[in-house]
Amino acid sequence: MLVKWIRCTVVDRRGFERGQRKWAGQLGEPGFRGQSGGWSRRRDGVAHVFAFWESRAFYDSFMARSHDRLAASQVGTFRNVQVKLFDYRFDIKTGFEPRFTDADVVRVAHCKVRADRVEHFALMQEKVWNPAMAGSPGMLRGLFGEAPGNEFLVLSMWQSAAEHGKYRAERVERLALRAQTEADVAALAGDVVELQPSWTV
Repeated sequence: MLVKWIRCTVVDRRGFERGQRKWAGQLGEPGFRGQSGGWSRRRDGVAHVFAFWESRAFYDSFMARSHDRLAASQVGTFRNVQVKLFDYRFDIKTGFEPRFTDADVVRVAHCKVRADRVEHFALMQEKVWNPAMAGSPGMLRGLFGEAPGNEFLVLSMWQSAAEHGKYRAERVERLALRAQTEADVAALAGDVVELQPSWTV
């Protein structure tokens, strides 16, 4: 599975949200698995969108044919867009699927990992972080993805911001020490995204 993560700063909120609903046009596209997104809880006016495709080939075909027509309605409503593609590596918890109806927030972490620490980082994700997240009340499902250049995406869906907040407060520092995260990670950027049901496709 291919995961597309888009982050941008919105300058025309109403226009952007109206355009966001047009992405329902992706339904029926070969290989399309789902899409949703929402507003950053930490940065005013920052939007995140997550799209899921069965493979790079299906995604490339969509980009060549239908993408520009669907995107036209959002032109001029945002700036500073960043787009990243990640290959799915494994689930956090079990049976990841791009379903958003039961989640209120998504936590996204983007990690740039030191080249000599990549294997250790992935192992710690599997052995330390995943069991801790999977055992947290309110954590629904998630995935671990990889992009060229030792970049990784950790995406987790939560029932509520309050549940995610409890997990952060109680466990993250201790887990980071155990996983030697500081030794592995050269740069880390993260956000908590409040999902907007009208953006879900």
